[in-house]
Amino acid sequence: MRSRSNSGVRLDGYARLVQRTILCHQNPVTGLLSAGTDHKDAWVRDNIYSILAVWGLGMAYRKNADRDEDKAKAYELEQNVVKLMRGLLQCMMRQVDKVEKFKRTQSTKDCLHAKYNSATCATVVGDDQWGHLQVDATSLYLLFLAQMTASGLRIIFTLDEVTFIQNLVFYIEAAYKVADYGIWERGDKTNQGIPELNASSVGMAKAALEAIDELDLFGAHGGHKSVIHVLPDEVEHCQSILYSMLPRASTSKEIDAGLLSIISYPAFAVEDVNLVNVTKSEIISKLQGRYGCCRFLRDGYKTPREDPSRLHYDPAELKLFENIECEWPVFWTYFLIDGIFNEDKIQVQEYREALEGILIREKNGLVLMPELYAVPSEKVDEEYENPHSVDRVPVGKLPHLWGQSLYVLSCLLAEGFLAAGEIDPLNRRFSTGFKPDVVVQVTVLAESNQIKNLLQDRGINVQSIADIHPLRVQPARILSNLYTMLGRNKNMKLSGRPHRHIGVLGTSKLYVIRNQIFAFTPQFTDQHHFYLALDNQMIVEMLKTELAYLTSCWRMTGRPTLTFPITHTMLVDDGTDIHPAVLATIRKLEDGYFGGARVKIGNLSEFLTTSFHTYLSFLDPDCDLKLFDDRNEDCNSPDSEYGDYPADFCEKDSQDELDQYINDVLQSTALKSYLPPTSKTTSQPPVFSANHSTEEILSIMAKTKGLEVPAVSMSLPTKVLNTHRKSLNLVDNPHFFETKDRENALHLPKDAHGDLDCRKLVDQLKECPTLHDQADILYILHILKGADWDTELDGQCGVTVHCLLNELYRKAGLNQEWGLIRYISGILKKRVEVLAEACTDLLSHHKQLTVGLPPEPREKIITTPLPPEELTDLIYEASGQDISIAVLTQEIIMYLAMYVRSQPSLFVEMLRLRIGLIIQVMATELARSLKCSGEEASESLMNLSPFDMKSLLHHILSGKEFGVERSLRPVDSSSSSPAISIHEMGHSGATKTERSGITKLKSEMKQVE
Repeated sequence: MRSRSNSGVRLDGYARLVQRTILCHQNPVTGLLSAGTDHKDAWVRDNIYSILAVWGLGMAYRKNADRDEDKAKAYELEQNVVKLMRGLLQCMMRQVDKVEKFKRTQSTKDCLHAKYNSATCATVVGDDQWGHLQVDATSLYLLFLAQMTASGLRIIFTLDEVTFIQNLVFYIEAAYKVADYGIWERGDKTNQGIPELNASSVGMAKAALEAIDELDLFGAHGGHKSVIHVLPDEVEHCQSILYSMLPRASTSKEIDAGLLSIISYPAFAVEDVNLVNVTKSEIISKLQGRYGCCRFLRDGYKTPREDPSRLHYDPAELKLFENIECEWPVFWTYFLIDGIFNEDKIQVQEYREALEGILIREKNGLVLMPELYAVPSEKVDEEYENPHSVDRVPVGKLPHLWGQSLYVLSCLLAEGFLAAGEIDPLNRRFSTGFKPDVVVQVTVLAESNQIKNLLQDRGINVQSIADIHPLRVQPARILSNLYTMLGRNKNMKLSGRPHRHIGVLGTSKLYVIRNQIFAFTPQFTDQHHFYLALDNQMIVEMLKTELAYLTSCWRMTGRPTLTFPITHTMLVDDGTDIHPAVLATIRKLEDGYFGGARVKIGNLSEFLTTSFHTYLSFLDPDCDLKLFDDRNEDCNSPDSEYGDYPADFCEKDSQDELDQYINDVLQSTALKSYLPPTSKTTSQPPVFSANHSTEEILSIMAKTKGLEVPAVSMSLPTKVLNTHRKSLNLVDNPHFFETKDRENALHLPKDAHGDLDCRKLVDQLKECPTLHDQADILYILHILKGADWDTELDGQCGVTVHCLLNELYRKAGLNQEWGLIRYISGILKKRVEVLAEACTDLLSHHKQLTVGLPPEPREKIITTPLPPEELTDLIYEASGQDISIAVLTQEIIMYLAMYVRSQPSLFVEMLRLRIGLIIQVMATELARSLKCSGEEASESLMNLSPFDMKSLLHHILSGKEFGVERSLRPVDSSSSSPAISIHEMGHSGATKTERSGITKLKSEMKQVE
């Protein structure tokens, strides 16, 4: 018989070590690893790290097989890995209802558990008895599921399991805006159960999303049904937030050794080499000791000064743990593996020798990795005086399975049994490689032949939407609707992807759906969302921003292709020409550069071979999915509102199920006209006169409902907000309205019982002289009767208040009446699609945020990311009765997020961004520039176009002087103040210190309390 080779003998030694220290803890039924002989709980994260040595050893045996027994040993080890991964899958699939809920709520009560019973896969503690929300643990599972599948293991067996994994992708894709308990399970370092945004969770989610995208979970035996799909914008959001946080780990942790798993193996989530090196050197300089690294500064876990009778610490108590934090040897295994991946022999040698010095050797020859090293209680004072001088003692689990596994894996790599690429088959280690310059392909498409002809008159040749047939173009909301079909499973009651907007990376790919090629217009051009797309200057500004974003963030093969539609709303008022800002933009695009981005303009057909194509195979006819099964549910998406789309978007009379579905969604957002035109010659007095506040209107409605509302309007210390457009005043001293005889003054129709007659109020819509008066009537009906009340206007059924408000919103948009648009947006409780992302952007740059007008308690403080619905509710609550302020607050938050990304220097020294105060200062500045009353300035602020609002905010943040230009309003405008626009004045004019508001704004923003 052939003698055993030296390498075979050494492998057998590692196999004995793994069997006696790791696999002896594996449950034979579930495959899960218990934390120890005395502890039967199985932690998700620890289980995955603990099985890596088994995975690596299996590959080493297969690669270095001397005899058939070695191949059998390789198979046995690999099946141990499969069994554990499937055991964790069973644990999570039993909580499928939590995955479904969490996609929408992102609540700590609706998340997957962090640990399970190793013998039964059951939960071991209640939802609120542990810091279960650990996005990095779920992400780590998906990352290694992808890596192990790519290495040849078969872990996923059925299409139901594929669907569940797809929903786990939806579970983690919002990691960049989810506050969780992090890698150490306790959230904020005071251990008081406060979740926070953790760089380790965001980074691991980013790595998992990239690794599993377009992966076939059935491996070589799969087909299109077993492929996982990830939207690129979610990955990019994670990267953006991660970059703005590092090297900081979270709000409470300056640095954390757990970040090693993000900047190096296994995640390799950071593409910027400098940021990797800065983070690594911070960990070495601040956390490394003689026995490993401490987890983070002032970590009290297992220290002699920790009170073991309670979990939480008092904030002042953290000082006791300084310089005596326990040191964890496991982090040296990360440095060792990092040295192997970077081919740094000195680093490898250094950490191998360091590990040899702190490992514990038993009499039977087993080498064990201790959990941590602690300062002996009798030597604490000595360590306080001279850090790192005292000899420490091993404490905690022996062996620490996580560390033991990574130690064995690092030895297999260092001794040449494994190559780096074998434990990273998806090549994550090359994330910091060179990225080529990106050229953005831009296709300008005319909505109709009329617009195409207008552009030709200007010497610009473009195709219309009809010309590009058989290629198809649809708005981004159609893609959002189609993606809601992904991951649906009736057996498990999984609804698929939540209805979220699709970012510009997603709309810059071409899609193959049922053998047809689709292009999608970007979200920022879609007027079916927030009102920014109604402002042509803002569209141009956003195009510039998105082109720069594509240039820096595009990671896919091929070039991004942006489809820019020229619609009827981009014409000048009389419809005889294209808006000058849009025209100038097309000319700049033709030059090849726009806003710093390299662009190539051309027809869509020219870009087919150079674009990136995604195959939406989950929409194929042979899939079990029926597009029309939940048609009504889909049509009630957040997009299903106002507006119309040209016939060229629709495929008329098509029998194809896909075409019918698209037409159905488009028709659900098409609007019929019900509202009567405003009356110019009415003999009736107007319903509301100039001195009526919304507070008065609300009082009438409250009386109708039998409620009491105090007569005093919202007061500020030196300012007042009387909440109607006619009496909004963000500048001057408080003044109050007389409350007597309101009902007569308001000319509200009464019925025989003296109550408000809503049917007669509907009839008064025909007699309103302005759109704003119609809005006021609809506002009353909205509050009294609700959005779904049938007005039966002109005897037609199904004409709801919501339907009329949407129609009014469109009319206000055509007239560019921004104050009215914001007012109706508030009534409809509209939400900026990227509101939660914008807030997270600001918070990740270490800013706090307050919403609502000062002072507290009306002013609400935001210190951690909130779910979108919760955030919107908080803003509306903080804005009191003024719905326009609630809408403007969202707008300002979005602009601040744009600026914090592009010009972070504007925010130096600002700790707290007080949105209410910023709005007040903007009104004060307008009052000074216009030399007008606070009331008129406040109304002028509300009537600014989004582009001018953003410009004014920039001038105030930067301290630049600005000028104000008055212009004429349309004849049928309902506003009493002149339209104004903002422009820069250069360096002339008042100095920063002379201008009211600025110094106060800067100083108050710096305040912590």
